[in-house]
Amino acid sequence: MSAEEQAQGAEITIDANDDTDRDSSFEEDVTAESTTSLNDSILQYRTLHGRRYHNFKDSEYWGPNDESQNEQLDIGHHMLTLLLGGELFLAPIGDHPQNVIDVGTGTGIWAMDFADKFPSAQVVGTDLSDIQPRWVPPNCKFELDDAQLEWTFPPAHFDFVHLRCLMGSIKDWPYIYSEIYRCTKPGGWIEHVDMDIEFKSDDDSVGEGHIMQRWSKTFIDCGEQMGRTFLIGKRSKGLLEAAGFVNVVEKRYKVPVGSWPSNKGLKTIGQYNLLYCVQGLEGWALWILTTILRWSYEEIQVFIAQMRAAILKRSNHSYYEVIAVYGQKPETKTKKAAPTAEGGEEPTESVLSAGAAPSASAGPS
Repeated sequence: MSAEEQAQGAEITIDANDDTDRDSSFEEDVTAESTTSLNDSILQYRTLHGRRYHNFKDSEYWGPNDESQNEQLDIGHHMLTLLLGGELFLAPIGDHPQNVIDVGTGTGIWAMDFADKFPSAQVVGTDLSDIQPRWVPPNCKFELDDAQLEWTFPPAHFDFVHLRCLMGSIKDWPYIYSEIYRCTKPGGWIEHVDMDIEFKSDDDSVGEGHIMQRWSKTFIDCGEQMGRTFLIGKRSKGLLEAAGFVNVVEKRYKVPVGSWPSNKGLKTIGQYNLLYCVQGLEGWALWILTTILRWSYEEIQVFIAQMRAAILKRSNHSYYEVIAVYGQKPETKTKKAAPTAEGGEEPTESVLSAGAAPSASAGPS
């Protein structure tokens, strides 16, 4: 069974030979360490306890944009690509996409990989931080932008809109999805891949009251307090359907933390995820716990140390879910006869989704 198939299965089998107490294979590495012009004020980044953050207008985002966090984002990109069977996306977009946007592009690695794979596409990556490389494929560019503002792209412009790992960062998801719908071509696709940050286990090694459960609950609660939910992965399918997208598909993957799975592919994914998690702990925690819960720096570091120790403990067979959802903007409008009061038929407009037969439910909800 492939890693992708087992990640979508009911339970991940444990490697019986993986019984040392700490994950030594990565322990040494992980513990070592709207569109606007780029003006000086935005590039004068803010700092908090030695970590660097964006300075885009009044936009709030909890993640640092310094080298340590950017390296962590690229590790996550590799891990998620492995999780999807070596693919950059799941949506059936065809072989010759034309206009593509990566919302919240981060380091830009997904956008650049997509541009390399599809020379036909003009790819734009948007983000609050100007941290992308200057040398990029000729069909790829980056823009400083807050996706929460009114989109300045033309209506019906994009063949494919990609979003990934934006949990805890967006105030109004229905608004963003409506702007995406407006700016997507009929027949075009959206794909949103996000992490459910609740750590859990199938063998109760991570149960109620466990530090990994407390960590999850702390940040889920903070997200609700901020009005920027960390639960968007679980909610995106319904929200995409409410925005009018059709042919919506949801796929859920269990992502192990560490090398404890018996499946070779999942073991590799788990090792990358271990590195991703441990390197990202401080960046995930610092802004939120300082700003929202008003914890001291010392309290935060103790919490991080406890979580790091739990992640590195191999007897904790933890995982979290990655949820991928994709859907399509209805392609054409057609005439459909509706019964009249006299028993005859009167033509009315209905929406026909690309590749689907007409039905009473094939339209925006």
